[in-house]
Amino acid sequence: MSEKVEQLHSTAIVNRVPTTLTKQDRLGDWKVRWGINRMGYVVEPGIYAVNNPNSGSVVFVSANYKLSFDALRSQLGGLDAWILVLDTKGINVWCAAGKGTFGTEELVNRIEVSGLAGVVNHRKLLLPQLGAVGVCAHEVCKRSGFSVIYGPVRARDIKAFIKAGMKATEKMRRVQFSLYDRLVLTPVEFVNSLKYLLVVMVVFFLLSGLNPKGFSRELMFQNGLGSTVILFAAYLAGTIAGPLLLPWIPGRSFAFKGTFLGLLVTAILWNLAWTGNWANTLAWLLLVLPICSYLVMNFTGSSTYTSLSGVKKEMRVAVPLQIISVFVGIVFWGILRFI
Repeated sequence: MSEKVEQLHSTAIVNRVPTTLTKQDRLGDWKVRWGINRMGYVVEPGIYAVNNPNSGSVVFVSANYKLSFDALRSQLGGLDAWILVLDTKGINVWCAAGKGTFGTEELVNRIEVSGLAGVVNHRKLLLPQLGAVGVCAHEVCKRSGFSVIYGPVRARDIKAFIKAGMKATEKMRRVQFSLYDRLVLTPVEFVNSLKYLLVVMVVFFLLSGLNPKGFSRELMFQNGLGSTVILFAAYLAGTIAGPLLLPWIPGRSFAFKGTFLGLLVTAILWNLAWTGNWANTLAWLLLVLPICSYLVMNFTGSSTYTSLSGVKKEMRVAVPLQIISVFVGIVFWGILRFI
C-alpha cells in the first residue's frame, strides 16, 4: 500500500501512499465491515505523503484504523498533502475520540516522535470534526506549537473545504445518519454476537425435547425448529431491523425502541402460530423483549443519536431489567416443558 520515501528529518521517516484504492484495499474494507479481522485492520502510526507534498503542504490527521485512513486518502486525489496517523489502537476517529486514543496526549506525542516539525514549515493541523471531542486544541498548541483546524464531517467535502479557505459550510458541519449510513453498519452488528446466538439456538433446540415423561427426540425436532426461528427472528430484529428503522421506532431510549420492536416481533410470530399457546407466547415474550432491547441498545456505539453520558444512564436502568426478563423467561419456558 505504501512505499518509504526519503528521510526528511533525523526522526522523520515518511511513507508515500496512493489515493486510489486497490482491489485488495476494497476487499479488506468489505471484510472489516463484516467483522473479519476488525481489530487487526490497521496502518502504522506516523507520517504519510500523498502525491508530492512539500514543506508548505496541508497536514491531515487520521486514526490508524485502515478504514478511516482509506476514507481520507481516497478523497485526496490531485492534492499534495501529508497525513499524520495517530495510534488509536485500530479504532476509528469518532470512537477513538470518545475513548481518548484520538486525543490531546496522543496527538502531541505523535507530533514529537514523528518529527513533523522538521517536515513542514507551517504549524497547522487539519483534524476531522468527529475527533474534536477528544482533542483540546489550545493544549495542543501550547505543548507542540501546532494549531488545530477542524475539517468537515465527511472526507468527500475536504477539497471544497480547502478551496473555500479552510471554511466549512453548515452542511459540512452537520452529521448525517441516513438509511445508507445505518445500512453499512448492520453487517458488523449482525456478525458480532452471531456465535452466541448459535450456541443459544442449539441449547433451546435440544431442550425443546424435554417433557413430563423425560426426553423426546420427536418433540425436539417438532418444537426445536420453532424455538430457533423465534430466536433468529429476535436477533434479526435487533441487529438489522432496529438500526434500519431507528428514526421511525417510537421513543428516544434505544432500549425502549428495542422493546417496542420485540413486542412487534412477538405479535407477528404469534399471529403466524410460531409461539404456541398463550403460556408459551408469554414465555417467549419475556425472552424476545430483552434480546431485541439489548441488541438495539448496543447499536448506540454506532449511532449519532445519543451521548456517552446518555448511554451510561440508559444502561443502568435497562440492563438489570433485561437480565431479570431473560431469567424469568428461561425459567418459565423450562417449567412449561414439564406441564
